[in-house]
Amino acid sequence: MDVRSRNHVRVTGREDGPVVVLSHGFGCDQNMWRLVVPHLERDFKVVLFDHVGAGRSDLAAWSVERYSTLDGYADDVLEVCRDLAAGPVTFVGHSVSAMVGVLAAAREPDAFERLVLLTPSPCYIDDGDYRGGFSAADIEELLDSLDSNYLGWSATMAPVIMGNPERPELGDELTNSFCRTDPDIARVFARTTFLSDNRADLAKVTVPTLVAQCSNDAIAPPEVGAYVHARIAGSELVTLEATGHCPQLSAPEATAKAIAAFAGATR
Repeated sequence: MDVRSRNHVRVTGREDGPVVVLSHGFGCDQNMWRLVVPHLERDFKVVLFDHVGAGRSDLAAWSVERYSTLDGYADDVLEVCRDLAAGPVTFVGHSVSAMVGVLAAAREPDAFERLVLLTPSPCYIDDGDYRGGFSAADIEELLDSLDSNYLGWSATMAPVIMGNPERPELGDELTNSFCRTDPDIARVFARTTFLSDNRADLAKVTVPTLVAQCSNDAIAPPEVGAYVHARIAGSELVTLEATGHCPQLSAPEATAKAIAAFAGATR
């Protein structure tokens, strides 16, 4: 199968620029990066894609077997990188895609120049001294609600995830993005996302890494960003001037600036 068609890969920006690959999170697609791209494409070759099951990806390529773990998504990322044949890339993973990037970089570090983990969480469930932000009961309730009424769950949860209640249009956009996702695919991806535990994988990352968190995030609180930073050797931690879980929409300039500075903008 053609990788570019499968993942609806699009390339923009400077043909001779360093390559930055932008990877979206649960319930979203590459359109979530549209406010960041204009700031990046002046210096970088920017690669956008949709995870299989999202956006304009080839839905026929989706299967429960491949995408019931994050490994299937990491395989796809590596295939996209190989198809680009552009050498090591800077991979920017938002939310669950941050852990997809961690898995891919641990497996094939030579494919990556740098990692940017945007509002990452290696485990959403509290465990002893580890604070993921949710109890196991919280996550089960969240998934049960999603299973029973996906559209209702989307309308309720999207504004919480987005934050920024004074800007309701942002929550509306995320709600609409969730609602465009096939509910059956979303249910599987939600379980893959919220039940994954990638804490042990963080120490396997050997490429330069930036952990970028928001000051107030209901999904990935600051303790989580600090945890990721502490367990990826040599990583950098930055707190963006942004709130909520989707700073590429709520604070695109600050998000792009952090990515560009770490990825090595030349001007």
